[in-house]
Amino acid sequence: MLRGSLAIWQRDMQVLRRSIISELVAVVAYPLTIYLAFGIGMQSYIGLVEGAPYSLFIAPGLITMTAVNAAYNESVWSLWFHRRVQFTIESYRVTPVSVSEIVIAKIFTGFTHGIIKGCVVGVVIFAITPFRFPLEHLLQYLLFLIPGSALFSCAGIISGTVMDKPETIGKVEAVLIMPLIFMSGLFFPLSSYPPSLISWVQALPTTALFEGARRALIAGDVLPLPALQVSLSALLAFVAAVFIFRYKMAE
Repeated sequence: MLRGSLAIWQRDMQVLRRSIISELVAVVAYPLTIYLAFGIGMQSYIGLVEGAPYSLFIAPGLITMTAVNAAYNESVWSLWFHRRVQFTIESYRVTPVSVSEIVIAKIFTGFTHGIIKGCVVGVVIFAITPFRFPLEHLLQYLLFLIPGSALFSCAGIISGTVMDKPETIGKVEAVLIMPLIFMSGLFFPLSSYPPSLISWVQALPTTALFEGARRALIAGDVLPLPALQVSLSALLAFVAAVFIFRYKMAE
């Protein structure tokens, strides 16, 4: 049943290959600017965070943020463009490709974009910082990054399916996606929150993603509860994405 998904994914990868240089330059600029502004510019004022220099504390989060942001942006804009501008989705529907296969293909595409761009940002951070981790920790890190990228891909599919105006998509990213990322301990430890808010912040799947990914990459620890939380959130988001996409296409 995944033959159709593979065909769509291969098409999306051909599009990526034609613009890979400009894509990577654009995606590296944002986290690199944040790192230079906060990791280096603010390090002397902040000092140590959880026993580590601030520049090293935020490095894993920037890599994860790049990957999941790329997964979301690719899914939402690709689906919206193919649905509202190129009408590629309509072409898919007259072929023996099911709705689920289209959604799965877009998840694969978003995940691939996230992995490639996250790795490139990781290489850049490695080159300009002393941030290092044992290579065997990558497996534990992927236990968070894979479902996390799938979660953001599904969120992008839902947004690209429901919203018809590009400015609305931009607003959702500004008022929902980015705040969820920034609130999840990317730039500061969760202990900075008032005690009354910590339990609410910890309930966010993005908090489980960023905290779990940081621990996995640095210490090689897999926190069972955050890993389960991210995986279940990705599964629920996939079910919602398929249902919403199927309903929208039936209109």
